[in-house]
Amino acid sequence: MFVMKFFLLAFFSFYPFLQVKASTPKSTTCTRTEYREEYIPGTKSSPGYVRNYEVDVEIPCGGAKSEKLKDDDCTDGKIAGALLGGGLGGAVSRKEGRWWAVPLGAVTGAAIGCKVDGGD
Repeated sequence: MFVMKFFLLAFFSFYPFLQVKASTPKSTTCTRTEYREEYIPGTKSSPGYVRNYEVDVEIPCGGAKSEKLKDDDCTDGKIAGALLGGGLGGAVSRKEGRWWAVPLGAVTGAAIGCKVDGGD
């Protein structure tokens, strides 16, 4: 029985977690139209003039605020990981060792769950 519990613990401890995140594409560009003027110099027989035109210029989308925004909320992963880790710690441990195995499993599961959910 102990060998089976140890195998389950080792399997779930070293199981590679895949992280799948759906997000908006990062290649979205935003533009604004700028008005420009250019002086065209003239000669004695042909006077100079001012040419005006509009140019589309790429700018960061959302301004400076969008660069500072980080979506590191991993609350769901922490909760699920803590429940699964605590349950696994309780299932693997013996009666006299549950007082430390369940909390340790919950803390470890919360850390792993946060990483799987995309947090830092």
